[in-house]
Amino acid sequence: MKAKEIRELTTAEIEQNVKSLKEELFNLRFQLATGQLENTARIREVKKSIARMKTVAHQRELSVNN
Repeated sequence: MKAKEIRELTTAEIEQNVKSLKEELFNLRFQLATGQLENTARIREVKKSIARMKTVAHQRELSVNN
C-alpha cells in the first residue's frame, strides 16, 4: 500500500491495518522458522507497510499537537 493510499485512511483504520500486518508478519516468521515459507520477500513487504503506516500515524500526531 502506497503512502498516498494510507493518508486517505482514518487513524482507526491505520491502527487496525498495522495490527493485522503484525499478525501476518508473525505468521510469516513462524513459517520461515519451520521451513514452510515460499515467498521470503513478503516479510520485507509487510515490514515496510507497517513502517509506512506508523510514519503516517506519527505525522498526524505531530500535526495535531502543533
